[in-house]
Amino acid sequence: MSELDSTAKKLLGYARQEWRMLLLSFVIFALAGAVEPAIPALFKKLIDSGFQGELDYPIWLVPPIIIGLFLLRGALNYCGTYIVQAALGRIVLEFRLQLMAALFKVRSDIFSSLTPGQVVNKIINDPFWASQILGSTLINLVKDTTILLCLLGYLLYLNWQLTLISFVSMPLLAIAVRKAQKRLERVGQAQYESQQRLIDIVDDNARAWRVVRTFGATDFEGRRFEHEAQRLRRLSNKQMATGALVTPITQLVAAIGVSAIVTLALYQASQGGSTVGEFVSFIMALLMTISPMRHLSDVFQPIAGALVAARGAFDLLEAPSELDAGTRDLDRCQGDIRFDQVTVQFSGASLPALNGLNIHVKPGTTVALVGASGAGKTTMVNSLLRFVAVESGQIRLDGVPISEIRLSSLRKHFAVVSQDIVLFDGTVAQNVAYASDHVIDREHVQACLHAANLWSHVNELPLGMDSLVGVNGSLLSGGQRQRLAIARALYRDSKIWIFDEATSALDTESENLIQKSIESLRYGRTIIIIAHRLSTVRHADAICVMSAGQIIEQGSHDVLMALGGKYFEMVRLQS
Repeated sequence: MSELDSTAKKLLGYARQEWRMLLLSFVIFALAGAVEPAIPALFKKLIDSGFQGELDYPIWLVPPIIIGLFLLRGALNYCGTYIVQAALGRIVLEFRLQLMAALFKVRSDIFSSLTPGQVVNKIINDPFWASQILGSTLINLVKDTTILLCLLGYLLYLNWQLTLISFVSMPLLAIAVRKAQKRLERVGQAQYESQQRLIDIVDDNARAWRVVRTFGATDFEGRRFEHEAQRLRRLSNKQMATGALVTPITQLVAAIGVSAIVTLALYQASQGGSTVGEFVSFIMALLMTISPMRHLSDVFQPIAGALVAARGAFDLLEAPSELDAGTRDLDRCQGDIRFDQVTVQFSGASLPALNGLNIHVKPGTTVALVGASGAGKTTMVNSLLRFVAVESGQIRLDGVPISEIRLSSLRKHFAVVSQDIVLFDGTVAQNVAYASDHVIDREHVQACLHAANLWSHVNELPLGMDSLVGVNGSLLSGGQRQRLAIARALYRDSKIWIFDEATSALDTESENLIQKSIESLRYGRTIIIIAHRLSTVRHADAICVMSAGQIIEQGSHDVLMALGGKYFEMVRLQS
């Protein structure tokens, strides 16, 4: 089974959820198809009887009958189309909800290979375009198939000998269409991958526009975009050329069959085997089959493109999820953290990120992690939050192995401010009270903004804390964004606070004010601080110097300075 066939099978699973509506649309399209033979049959009677003056109903009824047939066909097609689109809308909604749920649970390392633009494409664009293409294609497929079957039935009834001749061309048509379909699959996949790369380039330039302009790289990025856009254009042309080739092949095969049919019909007429009305009706019905046959031969290109797009969404849906084998809930947390011989090894890395790490963070204490980049500080925090899998050893929270705690129950006890600030498109208050299940406590929001040294700025905004921050805080400065992220962490009533380079974008005065605020609010909380600026960790209860995934020095500032080791050297260099 090819990948596209597998994708089609998965999509059928979603279609089964709306089988009643889809079945109803099929019935309606079948009724619309049944109207088609009535049109050539009417003309047969008009020619054979009407021109001989033997019509058994008044002539003035002819226009209403013809108009009525077309109105009936149009009304049935409209109803069928509406029902199909309504069913597809519900299918897409369910698909998107499942994709978003998968995004919430997907394993953290997946994000290293997925850009935000790709994720948006997989959740929003891929299901939408796949549904639109498949919806219109499904409508045409069902409608044209029912029309074709009804017309073929009428043709067999009218003249089975002539109809059988038309069947001769069908195997030739199937062979040509199958070969074109295989090429469309290959080109369609290459086109989709090229489009993803083009999205990544645009996403890079939208996020890193300052870097691009500062480095004078606009020409470089323009050439990179043009190169990929040209490649996408060539692939689109190939797909279009292959799809367009199907139509003339279909018409050529149909022309061969029509020529043979017309010749035999003329011979039968010369032998007195058929009337003029029968011949005209047969040719009319035969010509009416060409349009649905052409449409049916054209369905493979859009179907192949839609399946390629849908497969991109299924890649996210089937991505491995976070392992959550925990069965215990930790309703209350004291903040006692212990690492026992913890080792973390990333795939492809020559050395472990954490190498037999041992540390005990007592409840209510402040512990600072310092060391060079790559020493394992952030990995330690990520393993504590179970974003990173531990290869060996054990991490305990309040004496309970974190692997036994449900992820939701574990993470609710942490408030994290990372070095990569992420804000949400909403108001200041909504960002501070992010994910609150209850009504926003505006007094608490104000207190957190005060503590984060941001209230003076927020108070000057036209709408105060109800002012919008923009996409990812685009309406704020870098320091203001970082203060807002700190206020968000302060608002959360968690026992453990983690600050990963949380004040790196702040000036010394703001940093000192925030440090004092944290000190005043820290009572009863366990705080882990990751910092390269050593002035921010002087007052920590314990400072851990990390190197190569291990703690090589541990103690208070005064103790480590007296030791004269690695920490002493780091402080001397920064001074």
